[in-house]
Amino acid sequence: MVSEDTIEAANARLRELGYAERDLAVHPGPRGKALLKGNKLLSPLSDELDVVVRVVRELVPPDAELGGRTLRPADLRARL
Repeated sequence: MVSEDTIEAANARLRELGYAERDLAVHPGPRGKALLKGNKLLSPLSDELDVVVRVVRELVPPDAELGGRTLRPADLRARL
């Protein structure tokens, strides 16, 4: 089951990193999964909530560091 509190905490972390919700946010996904999606991501990343939260906490750089580049889900997965 996807926890709304955990999703909100992940989104708070993304805001701390400088992302607007339209640019990068975590959302509940189908079949109990979570989605990381937004304009700064080439395509949505769908996985178990704990994996998506780990990506947000450990792998997503600050928006200022990312600049005009776009994150790729395959690159994020490779770094897990």
